[in-house]
Amino acid sequence: MNTEIILEKMEIKDNTFARQFETLVDGKLVSLEYSFQEKKIFLTRINVPEGFTDEEFINDLLKNIMEIAYDRKLKVVPILPKIALFFRKNVTYRDLLPPGIKI
Repeated sequence: MNTEIILEKMEIKDNTFARQFETLVDGKLVSLEYSFQEKKIFLTRINVPEGFTDEEFINDLLKNIMEIAYDRKLKVVPILPKIALFFRKNVTYRDLLPPGIKI
């Protein structure tokens, strides 16, 4: 199966003090909280502005964060059901899951 990844690059700040990836949409902060354990990143929570419903933006944000995980040679543990659903829909990134995690 040949799956082409179309990735719209966005500016993402890794705020290590707050342990979250951050980006702006319409001047408002969207963040994804994480924690590290060994060579794994646990994606724990997505914070969006009140009334924000752009799921395509969240999907693009997750794709960009997966590329960061590839660059840093990290495995991704999706704690949040929305992120597990992302892996179900985007099989291209399943190699980022640690051994033993089935989505």
